[in-house]
Amino acid sequence: MASLLAVDIGNTNITIGAFDDQRLTATWRLATRETRTVDEHAWALQGVLRSKGVEPDSFDAAVICSVVPPLTEAYLAALSSTIKASPLLIGPGVRTGIRIHYDRTQDVGSDRIVDAVAAHSLYGGPLVVVDIGTATVFDAVTADGDYIGGAIAPGLEIAADAMFRGTSQLRRVELIAPDRVIGRSTVASMQSGFVFGFAELIEGMIERFKQELNPEAPENVTVIATGGLATLMAKQTDVFDHVNPELTLIGLRLLYEMNNA
Repeated sequence: MASLLAVDIGNTNITIGAFDDQRLTATWRLATRETRTVDEHAWALQGVLRSKGVEPDSFDAAVICSVVPPLTEAYLAALSSTIKASPLLIGPGVRTGIRIHYDRTQDVGSDRIVDAVAAHSLYGGPLVVVDIGTATVFDAVTADGDYIGGAIAPGLEIAADAMFRGTSQLRRVELIAPDRVIGRSTVASMQSGFVFGFAELIEGMIERFKQELNPEAPENVTVIATGGLATLMAKQTDVFDHVNPELTLIGLRLLYEMNNA
């Protein structure tokens, strides 16, 4: 029976995971909709859980991180009514086990810290985490597990949407890799620019991160990909040592355990 419900509220999707002790038994993904009421969030949550045969009352606890402040309180209330327990919200005052070296620690997205905790626990350090989702986010973690900052670039879908909205003749295209880099149609040309172009962006940033994070032995820096588009981009480059789409959910479980030991 599942005991912990982990929820990651992102700008595009809400990712949910059910844990039975340390085992991730099921995952779900919902579109992020800020206009839903607490009751609507609760109904949607209960519905997706039951879609895989998981009863809401099977959970003893919940943990949540959010980068969408207008949605956070509503979802906390929906979770509390669904599982009848007070969820742990990852934020200031929560123990993380890592030191954060950032000019304003409160400016670091909670999901970035959650990913750093999970990645260092699973793979050691030094390491770079690349979260490929709404934004393309790079985070650096030292061998000792210190979070020392990162970089944020537009996401693949944001770039594609901006191209569509900002031009008169370009259309929306499916984000898949074409057969050739040199496209022979407008669609293939756009797909090449998006998919292969972002692969080059990622490879270039990873190389710069490695040189700055561990200049004496950049080859010893581990690179982890996560996020909704990680699997797609991993097919275009060999720069990743590990691809783990569930990294954030695992980090949420680790932080819950750390704060309830």
